[in-house]
Amino acid sequence: MTTPHTPAPAPAAAPTSDDLAALRRRYHAERERRVRPDGAAQYRATDAEFGYYAADPYAGETAEREPLRDTVDVAVVGGGFGGILAGARLRQQGVRRVRIVEQGGDFGGTWYWNRYPGIHCDIESHVYLPLLDETGYVPEWKYSPGEEIRQHAVRVARQFDLYADALFSTSVTSLSWAEETESWLVTTDRGDAFRATYVVTSTGTLSQPKLPGIPGIETFRGHTFHTSRWDYAYTGGTPEGGLTGLEGKRVGIVGTGATGIQVIPKVAEDAGHVYVFQRTPSTVDVRANRRTAPDDVGAGRDGWARDRRENYLRIVSGEPAEEDLVADRWTESAGLLEKLLPSFRRPADRVAFEAAYEVADAVKMDELRTRVERSVTDPETAERLKPWYRYGCKRPAFSDAYYPAFNRPNVTLVDTADTHGIERVTEDGVVVGDTAYPLDCLIFATGFSVGTSGILSGKLPVHGRDGTPLLASWGRQGPHTLHGFTSNGFPNLIMMGSLQNASSVNFTHILDEQAVHAAALVAAAEAKGAIVEPSRESEREWLAVMSDGAPDHEWFHAECTPGYYNAEGRGRPNAPRAFPHGAVAFHALLERWRAESLDVILQARSEPTD
Repeated sequence: MTTPHTPAPAPAAAPTSDDLAALRRRYHAERERRVRPDGAAQYRATDAEFGYYAADPYAGETAEREPLRDTVDVAVVGGGFGGILAGARLRQQGVRRVRIVEQGGDFGGTWYWNRYPGIHCDIESHVYLPLLDETGYVPEWKYSPGEEIRQHAVRVARQFDLYADALFSTSVTSLSWAEETESWLVTTDRGDAFRATYVVTSTGTLSQPKLPGIPGIETFRGHTFHTSRWDYAYTGGTPEGGLTGLEGKRVGIVGTGATGIQVIPKVAEDAGHVYVFQRTPSTVDVRANRRTAPDDVGAGRDGWARDRRENYLRIVSGEPAEEDLVADRWTESAGLLEKLLPSFRRPADRVAFEAAYEVADAVKMDELRTRVERSVTDPETAERLKPWYRYGCKRPAFSDAYYPAFNRPNVTLVDTADTHGIERVTEDGVVVGDTAYPLDCLIFATGFSVGTSGILSGKLPVHGRDGTPLLASWGRQGPHTLHGFTSNGFPNLIMMGSLQNASSVNFTHILDEQAVHAAALVAAAEAKGAIVEPSRESEREWLAVMSDGAPDHEWFHAECTPGYYNAEGRGRPNAPRAFPHGAVAFHALLERWRAESLDVILQARSEPTD
């Protein structure tokens, strides 16, 4: 039984007040070793000197085609799970012409681009993969490998006939509202200029790779690539391993987050020597992956997947649940997600809660540091791999192969905390402090610009009524939307993603609920011959809802080790970023709103003129 406001249980031997004070001092000292004055500016995009990262190694030669000048009912920007789910839910509403425009050569989004060795999902497959009930598919693993996830994306797209009008290897370059036709003009980098009555954007929160801005990075003469564009032509092998092209080679890997933790054990199996350049160690908990049978998850019952993911969402959102159907380290530590998510149920007695939370946090982190000691044989290496920060400071990671990799004689951990990262890259390798590490290959497992979609970054310009740019319309006060989906002055534009709605560690569930909502808006507008557009007043009311009860997390993240959660150590302001009462409550709110108030967003269309 999981109840709200209850952090992970602490054992009888809980830390004393003196223990906690010492721990706070240690956490602060470790943080100061890693904070850089340039903050997030320490990273650069992959489309500058390293422009070859933009190439698609999986699509082959892009087929020539004539630019399109036609009209569709709905244009969906992005072919990851968000876009696929939008297309599927629109099909269920009877929408005929749905065109998904995707930069990659096929559907899949993150799971199309990321095919690095060892890639798996860290959320249980049976709650992560959407539309399992609808497709009849039961995942083969508790935590699916990347190819199983990608193939499921293709499965959904085929079942809902999303290939018919799809445009692959194509990027949308602008969206412009045309008042005279009450439609959107969609232009692309392949010369397309077609019209769509509605536009749904789902450009992803993990779509723009980033590189560290290390001095000299352009001068390296060895081989280099980002993990989101893994070069199997160089390494050989597959995501399952067998990287025979690395035999005898000296390989450097930069980054020890979720990607690095999966890549490093696989590379270590075949490379001559692996140097792991670490700034901040991750928390690495037990994964315990295994094959699963349908009976293991109750897959013979109608609605089994829906019930399982709803159960999971309740637990990781701090809501009560009669049982834990998934029963893994995510749900076991659900009480500690309060600082990880921007929305979570909170108690009235904050002082008592924070005291209990800190104790539970300390117990969990001590458990994780003890796991390092028991897994890594060299004491010095083990000490450097220990995470010294609060649990909610970084997204947790899970692996049973990562720590044992450091027991191999061909793996060296290079801790860069005291130099605030790698000092410089030379033609022949990497320099940290006074030591040069000669390398044949340098791999960047440095992740993505999290939460930065094409629209929010300005790379995808959107112009609404009177040609007004969307970002200019929002101005310095920031986004103003209704439920995070729609914005006044931008008719029939529906935005999916992490902006001003709900959040969860299982983001595909969030995306599916968003897709249901987006499709309902389109269906209602079509039924009434109307336009989808909120009023300014409804946006102000929603912002007030967002602000009322917004979490006070700024103090917590200001004390955290630097990472993308706190803008590389600069903190995260208590701005209304997400619905403050959790995803379960948000989904219920949307369902009630669709039943009772949806008409308020429908505006009359203009009368046709002769």
